[in-house]
Amino acid sequence: MATDPAGQTAPPRPPGSPQAATSKCEPHRIFIEAQVPLGHNATAIYQDLVDRHGFEGAYNSVKRFIAHLCHKEPEQFDRLSFLPGEEMQVDYGEGAPTRVLGTDRYRKPRLFVATLRYSRRSFRRVVWTSGQHVWSELHSQALRYFGGSCRYLVLDNLKEGCSSPTWYEPELNPVFAATLKHYEVVADPAWVRDPNRKGTVENAIQHTQSTALKGTALRIDRGAEHLPEHWECKWAASRIHGSERRQVQAMFEEERGHLQPLPATGMQYFTEMPRTVCDDSCVRVDHSSYAARPAAIGSKVLVRLFERRIEIRDLRSHALLRTHARADRPGSVVLPAAERVFNPSRETRYILDQAR
Repeated sequence: MATDPAGQTAPPRPPGSPQAATSKCEPHRIFIEAQVPLGHNATAIYQDLVDRHGFEGAYNSVKRFIAHLCHKEPEQFDRLSFLPGEEMQVDYGEGAPTRVLGTDRYRKPRLFVATLRYSRRSFRRVVWTSGQHVWSELHSQALRYFGGSCRYLVLDNLKEGCSSPTWYEPELNPVFAATLKHYEVVADPAWVRDPNRKGTVENAIQHTQSTALKGTALRIDRGAEHLPEHWECKWAASRIHGSERRQVQAMFEEERGHLQPLPATGMQYFTEMPRTVCDDSCVRVDHSSYAARPAAIGSKVLVRLFERRIEIRDLRSHALLRTHARADRPGSVVLPAAERVFNPSRETRYILDQAR
C-alpha cells in the first residue's frame, strides 16, 4: 500500500496506471536530511543544491520533499483507568471578567476546579485572593462537597501548594501538608510543564471557560461567584461524558461509596513563624510570653498559631514541645512559677528599682 505526503494510506493503484513520479530530490536525500536538523529552510537548501550539486529541479520540488521529511506522526497517549475514589486532580484557571461593585472596573478572578478522576464530577469555586490558607480551605470545601476524600491528589507545582517545586520530591507548604494529612490524602504533584499528568482537571477548566464563561461579563452583586457551581449542578453533571459514554452524575453516585469518610472534626488552620527563646525561657508571640521549655535559651523554635491555642515545636523535626491556650490580652505571661529562670541581671535591676 502506498502513502500520500500527509502520511495517509492511499488506495491501491489500478492495473496499468502509471507509477508515481520519483522526486528529483531523491538523489540528494542524504544531503537534504543532513541540512534539515541544522535549521536550514527550504530556500537555503534549494540554493545549496543548485550551487554545489547542480540541481536542475524546481524550488517547489525541494519544498515538497522537505515537508515530507518533516512530517510527524501525531502524539499518542495511553488511556489510564482509575478506580472509584482513587484520585482527584486540582488546578487554578482564569475566571470571566467581573465588574467590581460600585465601579466600572472589571477583574478576572481565579477559578478553582477539583475533579474526581473516575467520575469526572467537579467542584468549582471563584476566588479573588489566593494563598496557603485559601488554597487549603478550597480543598476542604471540595472534599466536604463530594462527601468524602480520595486517596491521591494530583496538583500543579504552584506556590500555594509547593514551597519548593522540584522534579521528584517537591516540598509541600506546611498548612497544605497538614490539611492533606488531616483528610488522609497523599499528594502527587505533577512535574513542571507536564499538564498531561492532570489532563482531566485541565479539560474541566477549559470546558468551564468555553461553555459557562465564554463571552460573559459578570457582576459581583448578581452572584458571579456561584455561577460555576450552578452550571456544574444543572448542566455539567448531567451530561454524557464523551469517552465513557455514561452520565457524569451516575458515575459519581457509583464513586461516592468508595470515598474515604471525612474526619469528625474540621481542619484547624494555623500560621507558622520561627521564634527565638528569650533569656526567661519564653517566646514572644503577639506581645505575650509563653513558656518554651524544654527548648534551650537562645535556640530557635517553630510556633504554630491557631485560633485559640499555640504550639511550640522543634524547628527541624517539627516535634511538639509545648501547647498553650492563647492569651486574652497583650502583655500576658504564660509561665509556671516552677519554670521561672533566676537571672542575676534581671534580679539586680529589680532590687535597684525597689531601692529607689
